[in-house]
Amino acid sequence: MNTTPFTSGLSENAVMITRVADRQWHALDDDLVVGRGHAHHRPDGRLFVSIDAWHNAIFDRLAEAMLAELPTPLYTVVDEADVELTAGWRRAGFTVRRREWEYVVPTDPRVTGLEPVMPPAGVTIVPAGQTDEVLLRAVDRAIRDEVEATVGWQSMPAEVIPRPEGDTIVDPSKYAVAAAPDRYLGLVRVVTVKQPRIGLLAVRSDVQRHGIGRALLAHTLGTLHLSGFAAAWAEVQESNRAAMALFDGIGAQPMSSNLELVR
Repeated sequence: MNTTPFTSGLSENAVMITRVADRQWHALDDDLVVGRGHAHHRPDGRLFVSIDAWHNAIFDRLAEAMLAELPTPLYTVVDEADVELTAGWRRAGFTVRRREWEYVVPTDPRVTGLEPVMPPAGVTIVPAGQTDEVLLRAVDRAIRDEVEATVGWQSMPAEVIPRPEGDTIVDPSKYAVAAAPDRYLGLVRVVTVKQPRIGLLAVRSDVQRHGIGRALLAHTLGTLHLSGFAAAWAEVQESNRAAMALFDGIGAQPMSSNLELVR
């Protein structure tokens, strides 16, 4: 446990920055916790940090203590609308790595224009809950290997669901796929808590630009519409122009943006 005195002006006592656990820090004003810092590894191996503090001075002192003891690179994610928090991380030496837009996606095919969309010849859509788990894991692994060999999987939306080492399919029942007779060509994952969220939509590189992704999206949104959902959510990285064009083209509306920062 490491403790560092810091006079904040919050009281007559010095504020103490204390490492209370392996990757947790508290800022204490007398016995009152006035700030917390936390670091955790995501499943992709990257180390993410977060700070919740009452004042900018406390934020800066927590950041200083944490960064002195943690290895780099370090990452954090902020709502771009939170100007104060973004400024705090910039003061700590973080820079913008990527921007991710959060879209509200209509499900009504009369709105999206996807009603007449069908998969290309020889391809069928297998609904969620009916996929072959072996073929599903094979296409997931193939797509991940393709991404890793090009832009790198870390460029894709962050996946924060804990999973056993090497197991990237958490719940096979959440996936619909595009199937050829001998293999799966693409997949889409939808998780519904309060609202459905499209967490992943991907197609093998050798069959891209044949309308498979669009057909998967048409199936997914149509199914949600029949289930009574008027809209779904999706995150799209700003640099993924094809994905942004796809969602823009079906009437999806960007509602907010998140910044991934790195130091």
